[in-house]
Amino acid sequence: MELINLTPHKIKEVETGAVFPVSGLVARVDFETRKAGNIGDIALYKRAYGQPVGIPKSQAGVIYIVSNMVLNALNGSRKDVVAPGELIRNSEGNPTGCIGFVC
Repeated sequence: MELINLTPHKIKEVETGAVFPVSGLVARVDFETRKAGNIGDIALYKRAYGQPVGIPKSQAGVIYIVSNMVLNALNGSRKDVVAPGELIRNSEGNPTGCIGFVC
């Protein structure tokens, strides 16, 4: 089984030590921004999220790693897509790896 990272960040699965480098392809969720009003003098916008983009077609033996946002937007429609599991963070709060993957 080949895992291809479609996020803009290297992913390390901490229990196995497996590292998944960036592939150069990034899956994202499309969105549209509309002005919704103001908070005093500050503009307030509303985002409407659409469909995920940038995910290649399914291939036998390939699993794609995407962000949790992309995975949620897929709403279970793809069985070949996973996202990083529980994030492990360093003392500054920055992610250093994940425990497994979620589907």
